[in-house]
Amino acid sequence: MAELRIEHPTITAVLASAGACDRLDLDGPKVLRTAPREALVLGEVDPGALRAVVDEPTALVDDVSEGWVAFVVTGVDAHEVLARLTELEPPEAGGWTQGEVAHVPAKVVAEPGGLRLLVPAHLAAHVDERIRTDAREVLS
Repeated sequence: MAELRIEHPTITAVLASAGACDRLDLDGPKVLRTAPREALVLGEVDPGALRAVVDEPTALVDDVSEGWVAFVVTGVDAHEVLARLTELEPPEAGGWTQGEVAHVPAKVVAEPGGLRLLVPAHLAAHVDERIRTDAREVLS
């Protein structure tokens, strides 16, 4: 069985040069390099410290948490839940992937004991319905 919970993650977007994004090797928060000049930082960070790491006057470093919802799926059937929503392969331990999940763009982050599906907040109701419908046999 798998368990589902919905969270409101803390996410900071970094839009900067590829070199600046390369420097985002942070202790603690997970960095998702979503494009050559874009990264999402998951977790609490000091925006001033993050801007200092980026060190570019034209870079955009902004809290975008309100634009995202996280569906956290835990338990032995977490990967089965994902398989019912997408053709994406689950990421390796500690890794992540992005692509279409439940017919919407999403990021899938492997975590100890499960998966975190990050979806744009305006699509959360749709994804919630798809998870609860498509994976109902494996959700507790």
